[in-house]
Amino acid sequence: MKIALTKLSTRDLATLAQRIISNAQSGRYPVITNHPLLDALQNSFAEYDSVYSKPAFSGKGKEVAAADKVRDTAYHNLKAFLNGYRKLPSAAHHQLAEDLYGIFKTFGLDLDRLSYSSQTAQMKKLTEALELPENSQKIATLSLEDAFEEMKSTQEAFEAVFTDQVQANAGLRTMKSASAIRRDLEKKIKSLLNLSTAMNGVPGWGQFYSDTSELVKAAKNSSVKKQKENQPKNL
Repeated sequence: MKIALTKLSTRDLATLAQRIISNAQSGRYPVITNHPLLDALQNSFAEYDSVYSKPAFSGKGKEVAAADKVRDTAYHNLKAFLNGYRKLPSAAHHQLAEDLYGIFKTFGLDLDRLSYSSQTAQMKKLTEALELPENSQKIATLSLEDAFEEMKSTQEAFEAVFTDQVQANAGLRTMKSASAIRRDLEKKIKSLLNLSTAMNGVPGWGQFYSDTSELVKAAKNSSVKKQKENQPKNL
């Protein structure tokens, strides 16, 4: 009873394990009932079944991207206003706009093109600089308090979503890997198949060996069929 378990697809391996367990628990084979190897296979399959389809990442990427787009817009709007206003010498307080725009220059005029982490670091420094008393007064004089608060709040909102993503991804990575769990399940299936083969001929084991062998053949045939279906057709 030979089968290359490593060549089975994720789903086919799960199907084979489930069928072997269900057959062994049917009550038709007293010799395998409550056998330690069967219990070990059940436990390994339960763990495999719970994680083999789990995502590698949290799926929060879209939320992070959306939050980043919102903060980019708020950053761009305030920067664009200051850039335009400072170019109007006849406008009242245009020098204040020049001063504030200079602060944007200090920390970079293209923060929205940086990586998430780099932009966050620079935005924090920009915000801290704009919150200094002398700069807060200039912002108030230009009636830009709301625009500044919007830029600040969207930055904070982004940080919250980004932190959630980092923590969620870290949680997934600390889980036992699907590949490690698969190897363990393959090992348990192989042990049970080897036991059945070794005990074939011993009273009470023959039927279990025969029926399990049919399950293995079905798994092999399914794997071969899928391989043929995935082969490119000749022109």
